[in-house]
Amino acid sequence: MTETRIQDLPGAMSRRDHPTVGVWNRLEGRPRTTDFGRALRVEVRDPLWMLARQWQLGEFRGTDGGSPVTATYSVTASPPGRFRSDTGPDGAPGPSGPLPPDRPLEAVAERRPLPFTFGAEPISFDLRLALGRRWLKLLARSPDLRSRRFGERYVELYPIALPDPANPADSARVAHPEVWAATQAVAGRRLDGYLLYLHLKGGGRAADGIDARRQRDELNALGPRLTGWFDDLIDQPSGADPQRPEGDSTWDPRRLEHRFSVSAAVPAGGERVLTAPEYPGGELDWHAFSVTPDATLGGTAPAPAPINRTVFPSPVRFSGMPLPRWWAVEDGRTNFAAVTPDSTDLARLIFLEFALVYSNDWYQLPCDLPAGTLASIQGLAVTDVFGQRRWITPADRGVGQNRQHWSMYTLNSLDSPGSPGSHGSLGDEPADDAGLLLPPGTPKVATGPALEDVVLVRDESANLVWGVEQTVRQATGEGRSGDEAAAETLAFRRRLHPPAAPDDPHAPVAYQVMSSVPENWIPFIPVHVPGDNRAVQLQRAAMPSEVDATPVRPRTTLLREGLDAGCPYFVNEEEVPRSGTRLTVAYNRTRTRTGRVVLWLSVHRTTGRGERSSGLSFDLLTTSTAEPGT
Repeated sequence: MTETRIQDLPGAMSRRDHPTVGVWNRLEGRPRTTDFGRALRVEVRDPLWMLARQWQLGEFRGTDGGSPVTATYSVTASPPGRFRSDTGPDGAPGPSGPLPPDRPLEAVAERRPLPFTFGAEPISFDLRLALGRRWLKLLARSPDLRSRRFGERYVELYPIALPDPANPADSARVAHPEVWAATQAVAGRRLDGYLLYLHLKGGGRAADGIDARRQRDELNALGPRLTGWFDDLIDQPSGADPQRPEGDSTWDPRRLEHRFSVSAAVPAGGERVLTAPEYPGGELDWHAFSVTPDATLGGTAPAPAPINRTVFPSPVRFSGMPLPRWWAVEDGRTNFAAVTPDSTDLARLIFLEFALVYSNDWYQLPCDLPAGTLASIQGLAVTDVFGQRRWITPADRGVGQNRQHWSMYTLNSLDSPGSPGSHGSLGDEPADDAGLLLPPGTPKVATGPALEDVVLVRDESANLVWGVEQTVRQATGEGRSGDEAAAETLAFRRRLHPPAAPDDPHAPVAYQVMSSVPENWIPFIPVHVPGDNRAVQLQRAAMPSEVDATPVRPRTTLLREGLDAGCPYFVNEEEVPRSGTRLTVAYNRTRTRTGRVVLWLSVHRTTGRGERSSGLSFDLLTTSTAEPGT
């Protein structure tokens, strides 16, 4: 065997001149088992191995980065001062105004007007009687007015009329036994305070129509006390007028959600507008808002003075967090070794990497801010153990692509008001220097029983969307099952219009044009959007009654939108998914930080429970019984 000396070993290997040359650059062990439990125990009887593991993990490696000792920051907390409803006429934003400082933002954003009539039919007799009783109490506090029995005169002037059992227009107060009994008990005996309230709000005086010569001024002085008491009792939208009865209500009946904007002053001057484009009601938090650039609500108040504080940073700790030293005894309640992620489980792998590698690199700073403010950090300086002072900038600043910016608890940016797709078109990137929003809300709200409960569901068999009134508002003010109310109304109509005696059948089968559905099922038919041959919207329609074929009208304010004014009602087709959507109207009550009680009526939207079938069918052959509709 001849030995050959290779002068240029790297070149020979790259050219493969001598294939017999072998190079070993790594030694690998061959374990006898797949269980590494004993190797990870770090048994105390092997201190040399323990020191080697510390060296492998880099605990003996020094760095020039010291731990933070103190941190000094400057933050500006500006309370929102302006409010605007974004559901004005023709979809344009309404006028802006000052945000009431003594109201939670949920109450201002969710409040809706109280319904007292459905067309010409009076409802809400609980509030009507409460207003009347309050007026009689005001009269009783004056001995002179009480002795002259002015209360009886007001009952005669503003009475509660007794409905006619033979009039179909009074079916809502006659068809239901509880409502009929309550109406009979108060008709002619109690005062309809809402009629007096309307008279006073319309510019009238309390003594109008009352024969009171010497007591006229005293009666007129009690009028503002009645209106002020009721206006403070239940919070309603402000700015209502005959042209826009909803006032500054934020409910958008076409999109089935609340839409509004608030603004707060910024240190650089001007204001920052925050818009809630899709607020379903219920819990209002920071994530419901987005920043609207280049927008203004007319706010001119300067930003408050910044808050400067020096605090001590503390390391972030969580249960099961690995300790920074190898020989420390860790908490065994969290076993990261039992986590077995798959190769495609990226979320779990990222979580494990953070928990095991970077968990000791985070610090938290205490920063107490007043509730109901928009906070912006003006500057942050950190001093470490070596005395080095560093200026900290936000993590989403600097060079690089926008997709690489890190952000958390930041607000998205909406399109500018003049650009296409505004009023709810979210941008892809967080807003620059948006700040941290702490909405001026309330931690706890007590919600009363549902007065109206409507479920919008899809019926693919009938190619319709149904508004099922599960709970309807009775004339006395409380909620009632929609199925029971519809059955009682149908029975009342049948008593007024009994069916004619059927003729003898001439054939064993009969032709039925259309089947019937319960009267609390209101149809919505698909129609084209004007000017578009592809887009579809849902229009409210009406089913004929089984008795007299008259159109069945909704009995909830949610589905009567525009009905009393003779206007059609449309809902965007995408607002009713296959899972459906549910709308609930109820009273809400809370107590502000000052102790004041706030009560308002609101709508809350939640997810439905899937599709439903109404059983509606056409062109049927039935047995010859001469039923209505054959």
